[in-house]
Formats: sequence, structure tokens, C-alpha cells
Amino acid sequence: VLLVGPQGTGKSLTAKAIAHSWSMPLLRLDVGRLFAGLVGASEARTRETIHRAEAMAPCVLWIDEIDKGFGGDARSDGGTSQRVLANLLTWMAEKTSPVFVVATANGVDRLPAELLRKGRFDEIFLLDLPSRIERSSILALHIKRKRPNVHLPLQTVIDRTEGFSGAELEQTVIEAMHFAFAEKRELLETDLILAASQLVPLSR
Repeated sequence: VLLVGPQGTGKSLTAKAIAHSWSMPLLRLDVGRLFAGLVGASEARTRETIHRAEAMAPCVLWIDEIDKGFGGDARSDGGTSQRVLANLLTWMAEKTSPVFVVATANGVDRLPAELLRKGRFDEIFLLDLPSRIERSSILALHIKRKRPNVHLPLQTVIDRTEGFSGAELEQTVIEAMHFAFAEKRELLETDLILAASQLVPLSR
């Protein structure tokens, strides 16, 4: 599967959750690490990575930020990224080993078309910015995790966090706790409202 969407919407968390729910080891592949200076070394590293993944199968191979490695102009690196991508695509199409591939990408528009066609990835999921109800759940979850005995009204904060990602909502709670602890008191709704007003989300 390919998970696409803005930063902080839980793509990496989803990859980890898949491996956890299946009780499989999770291997994280940083695409940038595949590229080496010497001619032919990048392709060799790719083959080595594939062999390692297959040796650990059944497992989940998480290709992190695949758009960073293959989203540029292929001519700028002498076609190395194209050859590495070709190795990866051939393996994905022909593999028989139980390696489940989860790739994450922030910008689907930068990915080459051959990566998006059916057969490479069985499904492509968009992880969008959270809705009003989802924002309420995410805020409540982080408050419960950090201050389990505190129960706050969240309606005003939810209204003021339109366009916030899950990661930005978590940061809002952390920032609000800083305000409260600086004054040596418990977390209040006003702290959350102030923290939300000071954070400019990436979407904006």
C-alpha cells in the first residue's frame, strides 16, 4: 500500500500499526541511504536491502518518504534514481516472499507515474487533515495520556484548530501544558486556546 497525505497526519504511525497488529517485524527503509557516491553502488545497496527484507520475511517493509528519493529529475543524478527505482519496481511486481510493502509520501504529484499504476501498489490511501470529530478525538486522547485526571471542554479549541494535523494538535497540548506549568497550576481550557492561536499550521 501507498499512504499519501500532508505531514503529521499519521502515515508513519499507520505503517507501525500494521506491523504491530500483524505481529511482524517492521523494517524502515530510508530511500536517501540507498544512494551512494560510486557508480553502481546504489543499485548494489538496493539489492542488498531487498535480500535483507526477504531474509526477515514475513515482515513489513516501510519505505519512508518515497517521494524524496524518486520525486526529483532523473537527469540530475545520471539516471541513478531511475535504475534504483527500476530494481525496486521489478522486485515489487515479481516477489513471492511474504514482504508487505508500505510506502509513505507527502507529495503524490512528485512521484513517477510508473510507481502509481496498479500492480505496483495494490491500494493508495489518502490520509487527510483530521475533520472536526477527529480533532476532538485526537485532542482528548493526548490530554488523557498526559493529564489523565483533567477533563476540559474542547469545543472552542476544536473550532480554532481547523487545518491542524494530528502532530500539530499534539504540539498544541504540549505547548498548553508549558503555559500551565510555568504558572505552577493545572492545565486549563484557556491554555489550549492560547496554544492553538500561537501555532500556525503547515496547511495555512
